[in-house]
Amino acid sequence: MNSQSLSYIERIYSDYLSNAENVSPEWRQFFQENGWRPGTSMPDLDVHQNGSATPTGNGPPPTPQLPPTVNLQPAEPETRTSSNVPRVGGEGRPMRGDVQLVALQERVDQLIRNHRVRGHIIARLDPLKQPRPQPPELDPAYYGFTEADYDRVFSTRTSYGPQERSLREIVGWLRNTYCRYIGAQFMHIDDLAVRQWLQDRMESNENRIHLRRDEQLRILRKLTDAVIFEEFIQKKFLGAKSFSLEGAESLIPLLDMAIEDAGSDGVEEIVLAMAHRGRLNVLANVVGKDPRQIFREFEDVDSEQHVGRGDVKYHLGYSSNRTTSDGREVHLSLCFNPSHLEFVNTVAMGRMRAKQDRAGDRERRRGLALLIHGDAAFAGEGIVQETLNLSELPAYTVGGTIHLIVNNQIGFTTTPQEGRSSVYCTDVAKLLQIPIFHVNGEHPEAVAQVLRLAMDFRYKFQRDIVIDMYCYRLRGHNEGDEPSFTQPLLYHAIEQRKSVRKGYLDHLLELGGVSRQEAEQIADERQAHLERELATARSDSFVPQQDMLSKVWKGYRGGKESEAPDIDTSVNRERLSQLLEVQTRVPEGFTVHSKIRRGMDRRVEMADGAVPLDWAAAESLAFASLATQGYPIRLTGQDVERGTFSHRHAVLHDYNNGATYMPLNHLSQDQTVVEIFNSPLSEAGVLAYEYGYSLDSPDALVVWEAQFGDFANAAQVVIDQFIASAEDKWRRLSGIVLLLPHGFEGQGPEHSSARLERFLLLAAEDNIQVVYPTTPAQLFHMLRRQMLRHWRKPLIVMTPKSLLRHRDCVSPMDDLSNGQFERVLADDQIPDLSQAERILLCTGKVYFELCDHREQLDLKNVAILRVEQLYPLPTKALEQALAEVPDGQEVIWVQEEPENMGAWRFMWTHFGPNLLGKYPMRVASRPASASPATGSRSAHVWEQNKLIAEALGQG
Repeated sequence: MNSQSLSYIERIYSDYLSNAENVSPEWRQFFQENGWRPGTSMPDLDVHQNGSATPTGNGPPPTPQLPPTVNLQPAEPETRTSSNVPRVGGEGRPMRGDVQLVALQERVDQLIRNHRVRGHIIARLDPLKQPRPQPPELDPAYYGFTEADYDRVFSTRTSYGPQERSLREIVGWLRNTYCRYIGAQFMHIDDLAVRQWLQDRMESNENRIHLRRDEQLRILRKLTDAVIFEEFIQKKFLGAKSFSLEGAESLIPLLDMAIEDAGSDGVEEIVLAMAHRGRLNVLANVVGKDPRQIFREFEDVDSEQHVGRGDVKYHLGYSSNRTTSDGREVHLSLCFNPSHLEFVNTVAMGRMRAKQDRAGDRERRRGLALLIHGDAAFAGEGIVQETLNLSELPAYTVGGTIHLIVNNQIGFTTTPQEGRSSVYCTDVAKLLQIPIFHVNGEHPEAVAQVLRLAMDFRYKFQRDIVIDMYCYRLRGHNEGDEPSFTQPLLYHAIEQRKSVRKGYLDHLLELGGVSRQEAEQIADERQAHLERELATARSDSFVPQQDMLSKVWKGYRGGKESEAPDIDTSVNRERLSQLLEVQTRVPEGFTVHSKIRRGMDRRVEMADGAVPLDWAAAESLAFASLATQGYPIRLTGQDVERGTFSHRHAVLHDYNNGATYMPLNHLSQDQTVVEIFNSPLSEAGVLAYEYGYSLDSPDALVVWEAQFGDFANAAQVVIDQFIASAEDKWRRLSGIVLLLPHGFEGQGPEHSSARLERFLLLAAEDNIQVVYPTTPAQLFHMLRRQMLRHWRKPLIVMTPKSLLRHRDCVSPMDDLSNGQFERVLADDQIPDLSQAERILLCTGKVYFELCDHREQLDLKNVAILRVEQLYPLPTKALEQALAEVPDGQEVIWVQEEPENMGAWRFMWTHFGPNLLGKYPMRVASRPASASPATGSRSAHVWEQNKLIAEALGQG
């Protein structure tokens, strides 16, 4: 009984009050017997625990609780006639003068709702048939129904289909829809229209798909491909690690159907990402990598090609073009992925976004990101939450991602009870307004139903969707592992299972949809194909296929910096003035904050050449000049629109109404787009996304800025496993730029260091660029060099904090209209180094403090040189800068970081005790420390003065 039931009675009573003839005789009798007369108000009702209601102190007693056992078989036809079946609801009039009939309808409504909410709890999801909870609210007896009620007809107006059903039909329909091999979680979605759409789609066909014979044969063929491939690997490469898909073979027909459906929806690009389990099977049977290539990798006979480089076969990616059954071409890209499982998620999303942007697909219709997860990782790794959180943010949405979980019900040797606190591994996904479907992977047609529903949902609502496919892992974590050491009971159960293919074949044989001869022919053909592929892989004439960069990378290269010539990065002075001045204009009626307006007025002076450029002005000119030359700009990170230190103000906010305006997108009619987005409070997920974006945008300046450089270590996996090593492992190039605020200014150990030393430790084979520019002009030329050179490497930049407003950290406009990025900056105060008695080498902010103290002490014999590019190591530039210094002259490396941090040990490792083999070298720095910086402002000042005095010979 709820307010709707009371309202129903009130409506009838209202009709009765106006005219007793308006209601049925049964209702008139009920109102009269209980003292409800025209001209009186409706009395209070007692609502009983079983849901019935009676007038206070009157009426029949509550319906008693009844036994839980009921017969769901339909009654004999002769008992179901229009004249003898009791009804509730119908046309709004009870067939019996008993208010309890309204309560019965209410209980039926509750039964229906609880199946929608909790039916998944008793669904037969687990192929191993492990016990599941049995919530009482899913049992009709919980509501007081008995066998005698099962042929009573109730209203089902709130459901898809007939307006009325018997209770027997209702229960059967609910169990088929929500409790068979599919469990649906969707009632947490707030939007009624979305819930109704899902409800109608599932309830209209009892959550079943009706496949044609050709579709059933295609599923059988794909299951056969999956099974035969795994068996072939196990027999031919005994003991080799392959991270087999056995136990989850339904993944292959599921992916096959996803590609087919996506093609029908107009999708032209699919980016897939997954961990290692089943990857080889997906490569061979979905993405289209020739098995001969995979078998050659198992043979491992081309070792000379992989010395110090490459990756294991089950981490490799691949791309291909596939033609669907209806003739549409879909490009497939399976991302390379390290063993860090879920970190590839946002890499794939970033790649998809870049592909959509390149194609002008602003509606996010022509591309699909499909992520394949493991159950333990989906519940256990925080990057999953970051991935989900990005899904509907304007800066990161890709029009809905399909999340497919291969639920092995174990993580290495860890059980779900040990690995998560939630009921399902998918519960983290409830943070989104999306459905979650759990499905028994041993029933391929249930899997097909869920996949089709998921694809249709994504197409209609452009939201993520989660499919949790319950299966098992036939072998241990790898082929050499013995799982029964730790899960003996689980693996006793697994040993009793027949393969998914055999189970589905038995199903088709029963239906008569396929003959055993046809099935055997399919298996024989696949076996013969793999034998031919293996013979080819083992032949002496076999030439391994070289993994090539995609077409968008034509003309770009990696390799050594010495093979990439420097390029003119200057821009005409008049053009620079125009680009800076136009950024000070706003639409008529747009009110800029007064403080920002003063800054814009100063930009006008900079454009006129009256005052030099500061850091933010030079950055904006780099962006503006590139955008007007056809290079898209994408900058994301925490607070980047304004800038952590309130210096950028790239996105203006109207002070009166909050409207926004980005001057960088109003430079010229033919400019490319400039995107500057604040990111959520995430490092790993966002950086991985931008890295992925850069993989498919070699012609775009893709920039991620940390709020403080110290926080970049929250994304260390992305830096280590992708950014620094992808070219070496996977031959993948990226031009991503990391802006990391760095500098010791007394702000404590978490706001001082971007861990420069860690990037230098990763530096080898010219894999990354590490720079620490100290002037606005250097920043300008550095960013332009990153795009104008066709040499693509990640660029790691130590950026300033206090220097953003330092009186000496400025550049005249002429420094931008002339010159280029200088790897080493000479001392313009002492042009002749042969006259210097003390030579200091440094990088970054400490240079300005050294200069201040040198000036205060009037030291005319101390030269200070800046190393602006730390890697690739600027050996030639150092030789030129120190050419006039006599051999044997001591050089002091000065850094504000502790001795075990910063660049010192990197320099020592490469040069040893003698810089360039002829200048003795030592360091002036803070002592080695476990923590980057002190938390005391006064202690910081004391330490800083001490190291500067030592460097200048005053200590």
